[in-house]
Amino acid sequence: MSDFESYLKEVNFEKYLKKLKTKLKNKKVIVYGSGSLFQFIKEKYDLSDINIIGISDMKFTDSQEGQDFLGYKIVPKLKMKSYEPDVVLIATLKYLSILEDFAINVFADTKIKIYPLVKYPLMQMLKDIWSK
Repeated sequence: MSDFESYLKEVNFEKYLKKLKTKLKNKKVIVYGSGSLFQFIKEKYDLSDINIIGISDMKFTDSQEGQDFLGYKIVPKLKMKSYEPDVVLIATLKYLSILEDFAINVFADTKIKIYPLVKYPLMQMLKDIWSK
């Protein structure tokens, strides 16, 4: 069993994903985070019920906009708002700093919701915060 597989089982990802799919029904979604976690999830789980209109990451440049990555259209980070998503899913393990940045700086003046794709366990989150 891989590290991601163990982790996702530990955080009960399948159950969370089922709830997330219900919550995101008829919503336009951009995934932020194109790394190994999202790649593993895309490979192992059915995301077809989620209307993912694009994928974004700080590594993508304006010149890559519209190109294909993992079957999704690349959306540069600073252009996400212009795609008018209803929701941005943060697809990283440690999503708190990204969530905070998006809430304060990127989407502060919008009604765009921001959710983690994988819920980080609360106790681990607190340990990480306290260890800073």
